[in-house]
Amino acid sequence: MAPAFPQVRETPLAGCLELTPFRQTDARGQFLKLYHEPSFRALGLAVDWAEDFSSVSRQGVIRGMHFQTPPFDQVKLVTCLAGRVLDVVLDLREASPTYGQCTALELSAQAGNALYIPSGFAHGFLALEEDALVHYKVTRPHAPDHDCGILASSIPFAWPVAEPILSDRDRTFPGLDGFVTPFRS
Repeated sequence: MAPAFPQVRETPLAGCLELTPFRQTDARGQFLKLYHEPSFRALGLAVDWAEDFSSVSRQGVIRGMHFQTPPFDQVKLVTCLAGRVLDVVLDLREASPTYGQCTALELSAQAGNALYIPSGFAHGFLALEEDALVHYKVTRPHAPDHDCGILASSIPFAWPVAEPILSDRDRTFPGLDGFVTPFRS
């Protein structure tokens, strides 16, 4: 039997991984295994998923930079099931050598890749195509009182879009300057 995740690649931010799951393509289309508990356990990754959800975004939409604060912080597994997105993460872990740094990765239905995001990261993405469908698995349910964000334009990342489409909520997030992280360890 083929491994559930034949490719696992570390990103420049410790703990944040690009996973390329098992994929089978034939005359009918494609089969993609997004999650496999024994494989995640073998890699030392979270297996206690609490909630799944998805979003559909128009081209040029930036969603982010989102996170939940402790004790409701989340590990995320993000996959693009239709279209393409530029997925961006920002390390908010105070003790991390990459604190305040970003990395970006294109996720696409064609590539079938996913991004594993540990707790302590802000997450966002830019939809590169119309109707980009993004699927999220998270380890803790949505907790509105702990749902936070950082203004996407304030992070050390050059978004490749001149006039992004943002939600009213995402426009009002505070900037990274002066941010006091709740992720201390």
